[in-house]
Amino acid sequence: MKKLLFALALIASSMSLKAASEEARLLRFPTVGGDKIVFTYAGKLYSVGIDGGAAVKLSSHVGYESFPKISPDGKTIAFTGQYDGNTEVYTIPVTGGEPKRLTYSGLVGRDQVGERMGPNNIVMGWTPDGKQIIYRSKQHTFSGLRGSLKKVAVGGGVSETIP
Repeated sequence: MKKLLFALALIASSMSLKAASEEARLLRFPTVGGDKIVFTYAGKLYSVGIDGGAAVKLSSHVGYESFPKISPDGKTIAFTGQYDGNTEVYTIPVTGGEPKRLTYSGLVGRDQVGERMGPNNIVMGWTPDGKQIIYRSKQHTFSGLRGSLKKVAVGGGVSETIP
């Protein structure tokens, strides 16, 4: 009888653990634009309609993607991606596809430093006209590691520091 009760208790606990794991979610860095919500889950970008429904995976690139921001016209997502060791700024169509790299930072110790400033090249948003992406970048200065705001054109190119 004790064995039967133990087996039933074990089955019941495994069922409750399974139910809890199905409900557990870690949806990070949500952004809203137009009729979409875009977020990061398990290091990948997903979108879902503003009214809910099934989430759609937007990218399949190997690497970690975070900090998505939807463009003012709702057609493009800017995000921070880490594919080759560097964390850089990328864009992707809101419907998904191949990421386009916009920034090219040299691989330096700042990308491996787990300090309070977080990763490098964090996408913060878009300019109101949707022509440039604003991001926070880290640089080494005489006084140490400093963060500054920068902007880069949607087509890529040289970034400009925002005073």
